[in-house]
Amino acid sequence: MKFAQDIILTPVITERSMDIMRNQRKYTFKVAVDANKIEIKNAVEELFKVKVSAVNTMKYEGKEKRVRYKAGKTASYKKAIVTLTEDSKTIEFFDNLM
Repeated sequence: MKFAQDIILTPVITERSMDIMRNQRKYTFKVAVDANKIEIKNAVEELFKVKVSAVNTMKYEGKEKRVRYKAGKTASYKKAIVTLTEDSKTIEFFDNLM
């Protein structure tokens, strides 16, 4: 059984994510790689007490990096853009950032 805190890892705070948050009520989070859309929706509704209308997800593969003679790879991650319903309240965590 997955807990909501294990699914939603961190908020993504960029210029684009802040713009769509203000104009379109869409919030962006880094999520667990093995989480599906239903689990993400339930986790956001449980953690922030809001109503979610849609969830879009994207997977990002890690990039090849090298330092001198050592080759490595950055971590892969998954990002979710969560759309709230019109009658839902906003997420308080992001209100201070606007």
